[in-house]
Amino acid sequence: MHCPYCRSRDLRVLDTRDTEEGIRRRRECGACRRRFTTYERLAPTIWVIKSDGRREEFDPDKIMEGLRKACAKRSVSTEELEGLVQEVQESVSSLGRAEVTSKAVGDLVMAGLRKVDEIAYVRFASVYVPLGDLESIRTEIERMMDERRAREE
Repeated sequence: MHCPYCRSRDLRVLDTRDTEEGIRRRRECGACRRRFTTYERLAPTIWVIKSDGRREEFDPDKIMEGLRKACAKRSVSTEELEGLVQEVQESVSSLGRAEVTSKAVGDLVMAGLRKVDEIAYVRFASVYVPLGDLESIRTEIERMMDERRAREE
């Protein structure tokens, strides 16, 4: 585990409590001295079925890594990204299935990311969705602009 502020691994637990959702731990970073809360929950193993048929265990860290790349040099806070990862994780868990397709996970990420930052959404989509040429990227951006205009009217 890393400090969400400075990424240091020098952490200590200040307080531990049982809650209805699991275990709540209050932590402090030894490097930057900032405090944060973590929650530990027992979750069933969910397998992600990749497009080539391989199966991987669902890993929220992989989602966070992709989001960080998409949001590089954007004004998106770590808290927003963590919230999005949490939403995706809860949505996948609420499906009540042992297996879910990578497409379903990617669609959930894209839907959430689009609400957070449109530029990061296009960056993520350019990797996730086969936007293989400039015309397909242009079409997607025009669709987004049309939706924005409709919301503003």
